[in-house]
Amino acid sequence: MPEVSVIMGVFNSAKKVGVAIESILNQTFTDFEFIICDDASTDNTYETIKEYAGKDKRIKLLKNEKNLGLAETLNICLESARGKYIARMDDDDFSHPQRFEKQIKFLDENPEYAIVGTSKNYFDENGIWGKAIHSGERTLIDIYCGRNFTHPSVMMRREALESVGFYTDSPFTLRCEDYDLWCKLYYKGYKGFNMSEILLDYCESKESIKRRKFKYRVNGFKLRLYWRKKFALPKYYDFYAYKELIAGIIPKRVLLYRRKKLVNKIC
Repeated sequence: MPEVSVIMGVFNSAKKVGVAIESILNQTFTDFEFIICDDASTDNTYETIKEYAGKDKRIKLLKNEKNLGLAETLNICLESARGKYIARMDDDDFSHPQRFEKQIKFLDENPEYAIVGTSKNYFDENGIWGKAIHSGERTLIDIYCGRNFTHPSVMMRREALESVGFYTDSPFTLRCEDYDLWCKLYYKGYKGFNMSEILLDYCESKESIKRRKFKYRVNGFKLRLYWRKKFALPKYYDFYAYKELIAGIIPKRVLLYRRKKLVNKIC
């Protein structure tokens, strides 16, 4: 049985997925299985991954007959996972070579934590343009307020994921499945930690914040209201739910200005 199961959902990423795959195959820690599920891509993503799978037996390639979305696709990967630890990866990111080695060491030495994330670089077609240093234990309040983990950077204990029923697959959590997962885990009493070391390059343009659709902000709003009540937090924490809606109506230049202030800030 492998020590780690790496799970990755892919969709129409033929031009980028090779870099992501190679960054996993080139990890210094090698005892892992790499479960990749193609979510009914319409380009040649599946064929590209199949070539890699033919060269490295650690890759297990799955394919959805129809597009199911990220949450259900990741759940399909998890159903096949055999590892003690579950590592996430996205099809357009890059994991630094020692990422798994360092995360496994952390989880082995710190059994009180079920999740370990890392800090990250931001990059686009022009290269690295910023970084986000997230360091230290994340409290329940941190999680609720959105100061949590970069989804494709995390490694988690398999039994913790099993105890919460994996990802919630619902229109209610669309584009918010990671936030919902952290809340479910913390509601069960699990804890997580962010490593200050940058071990992931995260693909995102400088202006991506302008393109977030309002309907996904509505999902975030509803989800925060739900978890505020589940966590029995004071009602004034609803402010963090309304922030989602406010961000959808304020001028985009204000969002960009705020983002520039936050990028490269240590938190």
